Amino acid sequence: MTKILIVEDHALVREAMAQRLARLEPGLSCIEAAEGGEALSLLEQHPDIDLALIDLMLPEVNGFSLLAILGKRFPDVPAIVVSAMDDDASVRRALKAGASGFVSKASSGEVLVQAVREALDGGVPTPVRSAAGAVRPAPRTPVDRYGLTAAQARVLELLAGGRSNREIADLLGLTEGTVKVHMTAIYRALGVSSRSQALVAIARSGARL
Repeated sequence: MTKILIVEDHALVREAMAQRLARLEPGLSCIEAAEGGEALSLLEQHPDIDLALIDLMLPEVNGFSLLAILGKRFPDVPAIVVSAMDDDASVRRALKAGASGFVSKASSGEVLVQAVREALDGGVPTPVRSAAGAVRPAPRTPVDRYGLTAAQARVLELLAGGRSNREIADLLGLTEGTVKVHMTAIYRALGVSSRSQALVAIARSGARL
């Protein structure tokens, strides 16, 4: 029986992923963790875990660090990164840190299922590429729709998760001043003047974080 660990701090996202993956095969089970420490404990408790799905923007221990720890403590467990941080630099960094594959959060559920199948078979699923070899921009993301930089998109994702400026700064390794600069740029790009207005604008646009 296939057992998959989902490491994602947003409960709704975890549940949606688990429900989608349950259709992969009869008897497949998903174990859920909200942060890195919990994920490591679950890996200790369940040595039969076949695959880990890891978000990059996790509280306390970020996804890049968690991948490095997994590589040392649980080298036989492949890990797929599932993240909104799908720019080329983040994909390369995740794969270099030990990820067995990468799926953008802007992808469909079927893309995730296919990536899991591929990883379980020993493959390395990566973002879909065009004939020219470039990663196709993920549809309807804040980066595409509003012209945000990757760093601004990361700040926006954490803002949407209810994080304060201090928490965002700590999670991204930035100063609060730098976070405020990013926030100002985000408000300008969205044509708003506050956090609440920014979230409403994203929700109305249908852009996916």
